[in-house]
Amino acid sequence: MKSTHKFGMNNETKEKIKKRYDQILTRGERFWPDSIFKDAVMALAIFLVLVLLASFVGVPVEPKADPSDTSYIPRPEWYFLFLFKFLALYGQIPLLGKIEWLATVIIPTIAILLLVVMPFIDHKSERHYSKRVLPISIMGILVVSMVTLTLMSDVPTGPTLVGALQTIGGLVIPSLAYILLLFVFKNMSNKTMIWTAGITAALMIGFCGAVLALYQAPPSTTETVATTVVEQIQAGQQLYSVNCVECHGDDGKTTTIKGVKGLEGKQIFAINSKDVLNTLDDPALEGVIAYGRPDAGMNPFGKAYNAQGLSKSEMGYIVVFMRYMWDDRFEKPTLKPLYPPLAAGEIPSYEAQIKPIVDRYCVSCHRPQKVNRSYLMDTYDHILKSGDDAPNVTAGDMNSILMQLIQGQRAVVSGDGIDAMPPNGKLPADVVDVFKRWVAAGMPNTAADAKALPTAVPTAKP
Repeated sequence: MKSTHKFGMNNETKEKIKKRYDQILTRGERFWPDSIFKDAVMALAIFLVLVLLASFVGVPVEPKADPSDTSYIPRPEWYFLFLFKFLALYGQIPLLGKIEWLATVIIPTIAILLLVVMPFIDHKSERHYSKRVLPISIMGILVVSMVTLTLMSDVPTGPTLVGALQTIGGLVIPSLAYILLLFVFKNMSNKTMIWTAGITAALMIGFCGAVLALYQAPPSTTETVATTVVEQIQAGQQLYSVNCVECHGDDGKTTTIKGVKGLEGKQIFAINSKDVLNTLDDPALEGVIAYGRPDAGMNPFGKAYNAQGLSKSEMGYIVVFMRYMWDDRFEKPTLKPLYPPLAAGEIPSYEAQIKPIVDRYCVSCHRPQKVNRSYLMDTYDHILKSGDDAPNVTAGDMNSILMQLIQGQRAVVSGDGIDAMPPNGKLPADVVDVFKRWVAAGMPNTAADAKALPTAVPTAKP
């Protein structure tokens, strides 16, 4: 008589179901359509994630490639940073670090082979994760190692405490764990392997955290990249104001250089003219900026010839500025004003109004690299206190040296005559008016200082 299960299923039926189940397990999953369908779903999910990241997060834009920039340090994409860091740490090991082919060829090959032979090392027939502790432990350590090495990729290596912590956490600890798991604990209990992997991961994360906490990153010198036309015009305007205004004037109209030592009276082309803008294309204009014109007294501004020169992107911004501001073939977009407009009776400040004006018209000549009677205008304190004839400007004094010069007058100081400033043109009337109101109000530094003063500006006599 056949035995019957308490729910009505006899042993024969159970044996048939079990046999069929074992056959299905043996046969496995069909490549088509089962595996293909799963792969397609996963690929679609990854694609959607990439689209969302590209749409809402984006990637920071880098400056144009400049072969002449020897200060640039190439770095791989983020998904190779862990290998980049591994090679850097490997180079810290005495003797071994000098044999690069070991790190670049042998060690990666061993790692790949290890993944290939892993099924032969751990050849258990069970598929459940609880029965595959050894490969899971090794892969877990590998993943944690890749993550921690990536996080430490921006930290420089070297014979320092931070460098030693990186080497221990990034190389020594995972290497010891692999040796223990593959050759010592291979036949030990699952608990031993799990504890080994867990302690190793904790140590690597701890060392990585210590490295990031101790490392003091230097101030960022990354070049800001202008992406829109307006941003490029504004960046080009700033660069032109510092590097070009001295000889070419703020509008590019200058044909005779004035006030520049060694170039006084030099005849040059007006760079805002059609003869220049219609004759030279963008690469040619960038070339003039990069290589200079020695016959005309123009020094090169490219980094290949001037250590403090301009990058390829920066020279491109200057060309964009010239095109949109002076070339009538380009439609000038709406730009923000040079300084925040002032209401009737409102007091200007150095921070909000004077600094952008000075940056546009004055800093090209009055900066640390220039002589010009040692008068600097790159900071608030320098405007008030620097120069051979200091003070050049005094609160409430409309006859100070600076105020005379910017109003087109010639100032006489210690028997020497100083021509009106700027030497290659006149300041717009509204700019001169802002200076008058600023000096008459006591020359406040910040916008908060200006707001704290009475709103009525004292009458500024010319």
